[in-house]
Amino acid sequence: MPIPSPDTRPDLAKPVIYWTPVIAPGNLTFYKGALFPQWQGSALIGGMGSQALLRITFDGKGGATPAERWAVGHRIRDVEVAPDGAVWMIEDKNPGALYRVTPK
Repeated sequence: MPIPSPDTRPDLAKPVIYWTPVIAPGNLTFYKGALFPQWQGSALIGGMGSQALLRITFDGKGGATPAERWAVGHRIRDVEVAPDGAVWMIEDKNPGALYRVTPK
């Protein structure tokens, strides 16, 4: 299904980034941690429909670009950055699971 253009409404702006088919995001968080220094300032999105973890970068001028997408095979409801810089992902399932992502 195409995404309707918001040009017809003055209170809306065009999306900077979108996916077709939709990723059905669970949430979005910004990475601020030490384990993945190359991700500083990136957004991490948990995909429920896409069953993926997505990383988005920003150009500082209002633009965003998909940087990486990792298929994880689970509906990711929530993504958070742990105090040590690891990434926590919570699976949307009953019973679900908590995954801890660290560098190899």
